[in-house]
Amino acid sequence: MKISDIPSSILEDFRRGMVIPAMPLALDEQRNFLKQNQRALARYYIDAGAGGIAVGVHSTQFEIRDPEINLFEPVLSSTSQYIDEWCAETGREILKVAGVCGKTAQAIAEAQFAVANGYHACLLSMSAFKADSEAAMLEHCRALADVIPVIGFYLQPSVGGRILKYSFWREFAKIENILAIKMAPFNRYQTLDVVRALADSGHADHIMLYTGNDDNIIIDLLSEYKIQTVGGEKKLRIRGGLLGHWCVWTKRAVELLNEIHELLDSGDEIPAEMLSRNIAVTDSNAALFDPENDFAGCIPGIHEVLRRQGLLPGTWCLNLNEVLSPGQSEELDRVYNSYPKLNDDEFVKTNLPRWMAE
Repeated sequence: MKISDIPSSILEDFRRGMVIPAMPLALDEQRNFLKQNQRALARYYIDAGAGGIAVGVHSTQFEIRDPEINLFEPVLSSTSQYIDEWCAETGREILKVAGVCGKTAQAIAEAQFAVANGYHACLLSMSAFKADSEAAMLEHCRALADVIPVIGFYLQPSVGGRILKYSFWREFAKIENILAIKMAPFNRYQTLDVVRALADSGHADHIMLYTGNDDNIIIDLLSEYKIQTVGGEKKLRIRGGLLGHWCVWTKRAVELLNEIHELLDSGDEIPAEMLSRNIAVTDSNAALFDPENDFAGCIPGIHEVLRRQGLLPGTWCLNLNEVLSPGQSEELDRVYNSYPKLNDDEFVKTNLPRWMAE
């Protein structure tokens, strides 16, 4: 599958910038896959205005690939079906992104399955290549790009990624069938490495930058980079986000991105309130992602918000040790009380019966 195979309306929206939630996994207390709740999540994201949904990524839990769990194919196939059904019901078209992991043979098999199940692109994790050379990683990326459009993924080392230097991203951007790069190193220096590399590659006109820096969302989206290249100054922006943070309070995320796009289109000065709001979003993300405990409660924190809203029945994860950290629930209480305009609880409450219906 090639980028040109993606429906033009979806591709146009993607290049302008869209909200792409990194989808969680709905489980019951026995860790069984809850299809009704997974379907409700897909409906929620579509009705909230998300431009895409990413499935099989970190928030969906990498353990779905474990042979004894064997949920990768059931989750991706059923979620793709749920998205298609609700898009047909509501007249929407959205980008479907599949997480792809592992060494080349595994990753190609996952990518082929994704294409067969209607996914438009893959988010390519390089976590399996922690000890490999840049050349080996680039060869892996080329092999995947032969199967499906690729979104490169700079995942922070604290949750399984590795440092990927400027030289890697500059060569990565020269590969055909690269759709975008998601930057999630949670580090300003490393984010800038990717932006510079894309500018210097000569391919910034068709490869988009998306933020995965959940700790700095608004500043990423507001900033214009002016990079000096051999061909002169190149201006780049981060167009949208593929974020775990945006799989909760998604309606507000869509409103935020639309507000940012309108502000940038107007050419007006960025109001100071936006900078204050960035702090509020980052503070909320700390409660969700649990950086105080090296992100141990990241996925349960997401689940807890969705549980409170009624979209999930609990915070259970496939890894039995992955639970809310001590004090994390109280931190979520604090940010709920501190920043009530950031949640979309009323939107969810109004629509939940429709999303949960058969």
